[in-house]
Amino acid sequence: MKKRIQILQVTKIGFAFVVLGGALLVLASPFLSEQLFANVWGVEPLTYVGVVLFVLGLAGISASYAFMDMLNEPQYSSGEENKSDSDWTTITGQYFDLFDHDLGRPLRRILGKQREVRENLKGSQDTKISDDVLDLMDEIERQAPNFRLMLANIRILVQLESPSEKVEFQPVEPVQIVQKIVDRYMHVAHDSKKQISWWADPSEFGLVYSDSSAIEHIVTNLVDNAMRFCTSEIEVRITKNPTHFFIRIWDDGGGIPSQYMQHLFDRGWTPEATRREEKISSGLGLFIARTLARKYGGDLTAESLTEPNDDHHTAFLLSLPLAGD
Repeated sequence: MKKRIQILQVTKIGFAFVVLGGALLVLASPFLSEQLFANVWGVEPLTYVGVVLFVLGLAGISASYAFMDMLNEPQYSSGEENKSDSDWTTITGQYFDLFDHDLGRPLRRILGKQREVRENLKGSQDTKISDDVLDLMDEIERQAPNFRLMLANIRILVQLESPSEKVEFQPVEPVQIVQKIVDRYMHVAHDSKKQISWWADPSEFGLVYSDSSAIEHIVTNLVDNAMRFCTSEIEVRITKNPTHFFIRIWDDGGGIPSQYMQHLFDRGWTPEATRREEKISSGLGLFIARTLARKYGGDLTAESLTEPNDDHHTAFLLSLPLAGD
């Protein structure tokens, strides 16, 4: 781009000299003609040549400016578009923060009242709880984390699309993040008659330098998936080596067929798409999780063993550097 602009600038200077030469030739033609030509008709060729050079020079300069504008316009437009994209991303993120806050409060109250009603019904000896009421309360309990995660996924996706989104590292306690997520899903696991457990090695894990919100979002997506597809048990394990730390989310579900594994992290892909069935999820969770992991210098991988193997399971492994680069 710079080389083209330099060539055009040199071209403009050249055409300027052509214009100047043509103008001088027209002005000098009455005097030069007497020296060069034997009759008055000799004035005409010099005048014509001068006029032609003058016009060609002006046309060349005009064309040079036009091409210069064409080269500069995309740069200017691109800058404006980047600025507009950045502003749009910021505003959209702020809107989702407001939505998350405004929707989160009534959601928390609904969950609190639902648990209160459940406990009151359990404690009542005179009231028989119908299966429909229990199913309704269980559904509320299950869908609440999904609703929160849906909002969070959209907000993170908007941030990832921003060209100006920066990577920032901070001291983080990953064990505390894992514990908070597991505690959050304890009620869902209990009501679904499933078990979720976690452990860290070493127990005194210490600090790492990463992004707490990114880690929380990745692990939440993985735990949420495991909760939906496991048979009865989920295990979250956090370990480390001299350079990286690892969070492994394992479940005893039926497993993921091998033909699906290569598309598991594709944006918007779900197994239902291959069968032309209605999607049961957006297909964004795993895509966002791996994109975030790679953005912070790590990766997210999966391995699975399907039924009828006795050891059928699915495991996701998040790896991130101990010290952000």
